[in-house]
Amino acid sequence: MDKKRSVKGTARLMPSDFARMAKHIKPRTTWDRLPFPQSTLTKLKHISRKYTGDDSVVILFSGASRAGRTMAAKALANDLRLSLYQVDLSAVVGKYVGDTEKNLRRLFEAAKNSGTILLLDEADALFGKRSEVKDSHDRYANMDLMYLLQRIESHRGLVILSPNLKSAIDGAFIRRLRFVVNFPTAA
Repeated sequence: MDKKRSVKGTARLMPSDFARMAKHIKPRTTWDRLPFPQSTLTKLKHISRKYTGDDSVVILFSGASRAGRTMAAKALANDLRLSLYQVDLSAVVGKYVGDTEKNLRRLFEAAKNSGTILLLDEADALFGKRSEVKDSHDRYANMDLMYLLQRIESHRGLVILSPNLKSAIDGAFIRRLRFVVNFPTAA
């Protein structure tokens, strides 16, 4: 049996609250349409070969705006025959204490065992470095970050973090990444 067919599947329908937090992107891009150096393509194809479908894989796509990170996510999803959802951070980050945590829980519960890839574009907004606690706002912001770290670590599926500034990502996340793909600056 073809390995890809045995571990990959089609996505189930997502609940409406998931649809509010993430936009479905049709992954029609193929490897041959990516304008990257061979070293970048090789790394992306390696990720596709290594992903089994039943483990937690967190990938960092690092590079400047317009470097092709979303296009690469589309090609990866297409090759793996998985649905791709781009998370809307404005719908996830809450205004009140506990809202972000509740939204993250809904997001990851809906994506659990669904055959989807979660793309967290502008991920530095969610995964920023923890700060020294000076007041209750800092404490709750750090709690949201710690909760997100737990959820991403226990999530069975593929999550792509695509920050604008890799240096802004908290070190605890960097240590848990399975793959890092650096995209060259577009010419």
